[in-house]
Amino acid sequence: DEAISAAVLAQVQYRHCSMQDRASFINGIRDVFLQEDVLCALSRMAVEETGMGNYEDKLIKNRVAALKTPGIEDLTTSAVSGDGGLTLIEYSAFGVIGSITPTTNPTETIINNSIGMLAAGNTVVFSPHPRSRKVSLYAVELINNKLAQLGAPANMVVTVTKPSIDNTNVLINDPRINMLVATGGPAIVKTVMSSGKKAIGAGAGNPPAVVDETADIEKAARDIIKGCSFDNNLPCVAEKEVIVVNQVADYLIHCMKKSGAYLLCDKKLSQQLQSLVLNEKGTGPNTAFVGKDARYILQQLGIQVGDDIKVILIEAEKTHPFVVHELMMPVLPVVRVDNVDEAIELAVKVEHGNRHTAVMHSTNVEKLTKMARLIQTTIFVKNGPSYAGLGVGGEGHATFTIAGPTGEGLTSARSFARRRRCVMVEALNIR
Repeated sequence: DEAISAAVLAQVQYRHCSMQDRASFINGIRDVFLQEDVLCALSRMAVEETGMGNYEDKLIKNRVAALKTPGIEDLTTSAVSGDGGLTLIEYSAFGVIGSITPTTNPTETIINNSIGMLAAGNTVVFSPHPRSRKVSLYAVELINNKLAQLGAPANMVVTVTKPSIDNTNVLINDPRINMLVATGGPAIVKTVMSSGKKAIGAGAGNPPAVVDETADIEKAARDIIKGCSFDNNLPCVAEKEVIVVNQVADYLIHCMKKSGAYLLCDKKLSQQLQSLVLNEKGTGPNTAFVGKDARYILQQLGIQVGDDIKVILIEAEKTHPFVVHELMMPVLPVVRVDNVDEAIELAVKVEHGNRHTAVMHSTNVEKLTKMARLIQTTIFVKNGPSYAGLGVGGEGHATFTIAGPTGEGLTSARSFARRRRCVMVEALNIR
């Protein structure tokens, strides 16, 4: 309640700030998180506290969040003029936003959401995942310290000192919260969508990577391993299963092994891996292994490998739990199919209508187009690693709130704003 009250007061004060003020505040936030010592500390803290992901990729994610999240430039004004006068359509603040952030991408989401939400004129109350409490509080503290230096209203970005499910429920139900943004699993997305408030939900994915016989197989192998292993497969955009035309499957696996994959061939060990990394019901991941690296997982099977091993490969049938369920760890099932049409059909099926992310490696424009049309994902990466869809090594802005369920897609400042119309009747039309 105290955090929400502070953000409400800050929002009233923030309305009196100019667009230039907003730009100054946002640039200040960027500057803080682009300091190398801050980036290093934040990334290291996230890995140490959550026990997930890896330091090097956290650095990349935090940096891209600070660099490539759009600011006030995203809030473009449009105009309509005619005999009836002039109408302006502009973006305006929602008010106070409640943002629920995940343990998988804690600081990246806070940086990304803070820039976008403040750019739109809002204040924000964060409800971090309890497992990422310390690093999330540190990120919010860094933002507030910088905003104070710049003369911004106090408490534009706030959070609770002890994140919990109860506090999240208070945030969701408080009438002073004008919008809810949830970056996490399907349960929290469903909760905010049923709140009766404007809600943006960034839910789960299960991104398939399709490889056909026309692809550059060596490049496809490198890209898939880089994408799958990125932050130990924590991003929901990361490749979760490979569906490959049988004609090139052997060579793809060979090239993936050269690129840092370990192929688990032994059936007994494959079964042990399944028992290890799935939950008791076999319907999802064992959370103890989410975001762990391939070397650690293999060690639990008694297999010792070097640091060059980034991904565990396992050949699997279409209905294998590793194919059907999102694991969020560098365990990558490979499914063989007879032709590209069968591959696309299976990809659509295992993506489960999440409308999140899909990848295809092919030089056949007709088949690339077919898959894009059928799978209907928010992000569709062609001939590259999945993280290119986040703006890492690809064009476009960065976001860590990818709203497939509610349709906003790759969120930015305008996602957190209301469209308003200002009409001048029979005047200012100068054509």
